[in-house]
Amino acid sequence: MTMITLAWLGMAAYAMHILEEYSLDWRGWSHAVLGLPTEWNDFYVTNCIVIALGIAQAMLASTLPLAVLSYAGLEFINAILMHIIPFIRTRGRFSPGLITGVLLFLPVSIATFWTAWKNGIASIGEIGVGLFIGALTLAFPICLLIVKSWPYFRQDERV
Repeated sequence: MTMITLAWLGMAAYAMHILEEYSLDWRGWSHAVLGLPTEWNDFYVTNCIVIALGIAQAMLASTLPLAVLSYAGLEFINAILMHIIPFIRTRGRFSPGLITGVLLFLPVSIATFWTAWKNGIASIGEIGVGLFIGALTLAFPICLLIVKSWPYFRQDERV
């Protein structure tokens, strides 16, 4: 399989992941389990951006493999940190996104890393950089959710 094919498969996997999370009330779960102040508008905007990033990385796959590795890193980290670990930590409480995280994100991301390494497209270090960028991509909207309630960032209060 080529990096281009894997990039588009990663994009399709994320689309299915969003559908699972939305349909099974990820927002409610994130409030109860993660304590995140998420609203559906946050979910919509964040996932629109993730889809845009997915399209961009797939279109750049032949010239910028790091984009594909970063998107695969986002999927891998998302599956582990946002779904599998909370599922284990809560002793089996279902996490919306767990099914696609395990059945789609992990296989596609691992196949992407393996293909890039095996075909000499990326070194282990470059795969690590992709994982790091993926982790930052996942952390950014979570950090914004947290800081948006801080007084300095509130736009509805007078300064």
